[in-house]
Amino acid sequence: MERGVGSGELPPGHVLPPMRELAARLEVNPNTVAAAYRTLRERGVIETAGRRGSRVRPRPASTPRGSLRIEAPPGVRDLGKGNPDPELLPTLGPALAVAAAVDAEHPGLYGEAPVVPEFAAYARTAMDADGVPEGPVAVTSGSLDAIERVLAAHLRPGDAVAVEDPGWGSVLDLVPALGLRAVPVGVDDDGPVVADVERVLRAGARALVVTDRAQNPTGASVGAGRARELRAVLARHPDVLLIEDDHGHAIVDLPLHPLAGTTDHWAFVRSAAKAYGPDLRVAVLTGDAVTVDRVAGRQRLGPGWVSRLLQRAVLHLWTSGAVDTAAVARSYGERRDALVHALAERGVTAYGRSGMNVWVPVSDETGAIARLLHAGWAVAPGARFRMSTPQAVRLTVSRLTAADIGPLADAVAAAAGPARPVTYG
Repeated sequence: MERGVGSGELPPGHVLPPMRELAARLEVNPNTVAAAYRTLRERGVIETAGRRGSRVRPRPASTPRGSLRIEAPPGVRDLGKGNPDPELLPTLGPALAVAAAVDAEHPGLYGEAPVVPEFAAYARTAMDADGVPEGPVAVTSGSLDAIERVLAAHLRPGDAVAVEDPGWGSVLDLVPALGLRAVPVGVDDDGPVVADVERVLRAGARALVVTDRAQNPTGASVGAGRARELRAVLARHPDVLLIEDDHGHAIVDLPLHPLAGTTDHWAFVRSAAKAYGPDLRVAVLTGDAVTVDRVAGRQRLGPGWVSRLLQRAVLHLWTSGAVDTAAVARSYGERRDALVHALAERGVTAYGRSGMNVWVPVSDETGAIARLLHAGWAVAPGARFRMSTPQAVRLTVSRLTAADIGPLADAVAAAAGPARPVTYG
C-alpha cells in the first residue's frame, strides 16, 4: 500500500478495503491486516474514520509538500526556494579553520560531551538576554530535527498537534509522518490567533508549534501583546507541549517575546541556517529538563551528537561578528517592505512583517503561478504552506534588487486576480 501511495496508484482519498475483506482476499489472519493498517496510520500514510473505514490521507507523508515546487526554467528568476541572500552569508573558511585547529590540539573522540561547553555557554547567554527561561542546552541538526525529536519525546501516534496555518510546509509534513494529527491555527501579523489556540487546546491538542519571528511563509512575528495573551491561554493548559521556533534569529530586528516556561513541558529552538548558511546543520535547543534529557538520550542512540567541529565553527561565527545582524535585518527589511508597499500601490494586499518572505493572497493559485512564470518569475505555491486557508503564493525577497521591485509588483498585480476580503489568504 505504501508503494502504491508513493507511485500514485493509490491516490489521496482512496478508500481502502475493510480489514476482514482484505484478509479473506489475501488469505491471511485479520490481525495481520490490522497490524499493517496500524503501521500505515503511524507513518501518516492512511487515516481511519471509524465506521467509514480507512483511506489514503489527503496529503500523505510519502508525498511531501516540498515536492510542490515550481522549477524555474532558463531566463526565469527564482523566488520560490526560500534561500537567504548568499551575499549576506559569511565566508566559512576562517571559522572552519579555527575549529580544525582546536581539533588538532584536542581531537574529538567518542565519550566526550556532546555539546561543546563554550558553545552552550554562549548560546545560553544569548537566550538569557532574550528572556528565554533557564534550561539545559542541546544541539540538533537544524530546527526541524529539533521539532521532530521534541514531538517524538512526548507524543504518541494519533495525538493532535496545533500548527500554524499557513505555516512551514516541512512541519505540516512532519506531523503526519510521525503518526500525529495536525490541527490548523490561524495566523495574522502578530502570530497565532488567540481564539484559535484556545479552541484547539480545549479540544484536546497535545502540543502547539509556534514561530516567534519571521514566520514562514507570512512573515508574522509574535508581539508583546499577543505573547501576553498566548501565555494566558497556555497557563490554562499546563499539560500542553509548547515548541517555539525562533525562525528569525539574527535576520530580523524585531524583539523576541518568548512564550516558553508557561507550560510544564516546552522547547525553544534557534538555527544558524538563515543568518550563517543553510548547510550549517546546527540548531540550539533548550527547554525543561525532562524534555531536553529525553531528546539528548534518544539522540545518543542515533547519530550520537552534532559534529563538535561544526559547533566550534558556529561559535567562532558568533563571537567574531562574522555577520552584521543589524545590517542583514535592514537589507531584508528594505526589500520586503518595498515589495509590500509597491503591491499596495497596485491594489494588491500582501503580508510580510518580518523576515525574507512575502505572502500574497490570490484568487487562483495555479493560474497566478502560470502567469508569473510567463512574466519571468517563479514563486512558491501556497499549497506548500496551507491546510485550510485560502489560496496564495509566497515570494522570497532575498535576491531582489531595487530595480526588480516595480516589474515584479506589476507582474504580481496582473497575476493575482480580483482581491478578496481575507485575513491571510
